[in-house]
Amino acid sequence: MTFERLYTPWRMKYIISNEQKKGCVFCDKLQQDASHDRENLVVYRAEETFVLMNLFPYNVGHLMILPRRHCAHLTDMPRETQFEMMLLTTYFTEILAAILNPEGFNVGINVGKAAGAGIDSHLHLHIVPRWEGDSNFMPVLGQTRVLPEELEITYDKILAEMKNHPPPTL
Repeated sequence: MTFERLYTPWRMKYIISNEQKKGCVFCDKLQQDASHDRENLVVYRAEETFVLMNLFPYNVGHLMILPRRHCAHLTDMPRETQFEMMLLTTYFTEILAAILNPEGFNVGINVGKAAGAGIDSHLHLHIVPRWEGDSNFMPVLGQTRVLPEELEITYDKILAEMKNHPPPTL
């Protein structure tokens, strides 16, 4: 059996809306009413930070933790924000471990375009669940990632697990 076509119809809405928008895509999501959190993939709103799923994930469960304050550099964040980001990093690795059973995580921040930041104007910390052998020929040859689960299904699983294991407070 060989692949001649790989259909990912759920990505079409992102291709169509891929025009350059003014402002910050992350701030825009945060400024919208919480009733839009599911469509914006906002998982959690904390005092200093917020958490959302990556629209173009490297793997299932790829989350980003961002400061509420629009800033591009670590030195622009107050200590409270830095602390909350790390506290939520620990919490969300536990949540993702419970629902996805990954064998590891990549956790990191790309500061600036030269470091690989796709959006460099608003700092964000990535949490990417990993499994042995989760890279295959698709990202290398086809520049396409194959995800076994739709974003909204993973979103619902995360929120359900958060009800069983509430977020920490500062």
